[in-house]
Amino acid sequence: MAERVKEVAVEEADRLKTLTSDAARSGAYLYPIRGIAYFLSHRSLWKPLTSKIVPTMTLGLGVTTFMFFFTYLPQAAVMAFTSGPLAAISAGLLVLSESSTIFTLLSKTFLIDDALIDTFDGVLLSKNSTDLVSEGRQVKAGGDPIAKLGKLVKKPFVKFTPKAMIRYLIYLPLNFIPVVGTVMFVLLQGKRAGPAAHTRYFQLKQWNKGQQEKHIEQYRGAYTGFGVAAVLLELVPLASIIFAFTNTVGAALWAADIEKQHITKEGTAPRLREQARKAE
Repeated sequence: MAERVKEVAVEEADRLKTLTSDAARSGAYLYPIRGIAYFLSHRSLWKPLTSKIVPTMTLGLGVTTFMFFFTYLPQAAVMAFTSGPLAAISAGLLVLSESSTIFTLLSKTFLIDDALIDTFDGVLLSKNSTDLVSEGRQVKAGGDPIAKLGKLVKKPFVKFTPKAMIRYLIYLPLNFIPVVGTVMFVLLQGKRAGPAAHTRYFQLKQWNKGQQEKHIEQYRGAYTGFGVAAVLLELVPLASIIFAFTNTVGAALWAADIEKQHITKEGTAPRLREQARKAE
């Protein structure tokens, strides 16, 4: 039995090593950073965010206050056994992480769903992917990319489901393991968040579930790399809502690059040129 456990552990370690290597080589983890720069330099993309900034910041403050009031001391007590003198700091960071995750889930579900769709489509329009956007909504003539957005024909973003929270709660205890546990937590969250960032792209491409799964599995490393970078940004308390928009911008930039096959072997994301060709 012990030998079998050791064998499984080695297999998982090798799989994780391969996944990490693929993620690093893909360069897709740079798209969330590119998303920040592109968002800051294109003021028209600020409109969906600014229209939701007051209610979302109020929600974020409320969630963070609630979590510190009710969960900080119990978690600090538990972490005293795993982190020793660093328990107070570790517990604070964990509560901030939990607050940010809950805040992001709630805001994406109830407040900014439509705004994120508008941001994604607006970026695609700014990158001249009008035909693609037309598959999911009406596109008006003239104006900036956001002003061109018409009525939605298809709305892909999935609302909150108990499954998402259950998965988060299952992964959460990993944070009680110093360093290694937190790394595993972020990696597992990123593995899910990467493909989710292209939900709108998959719908505009009119891919069925089988086509999506095949594409995601083939480029699992790239999507995990993107997801990890995006998750790390969205773990920042209060600012996570801003990063939710910039991550959406990054995902749309990646989709536009795939569509136009602008990624070369020497470019930002090696190996994805083949992805773009196969995704057609």
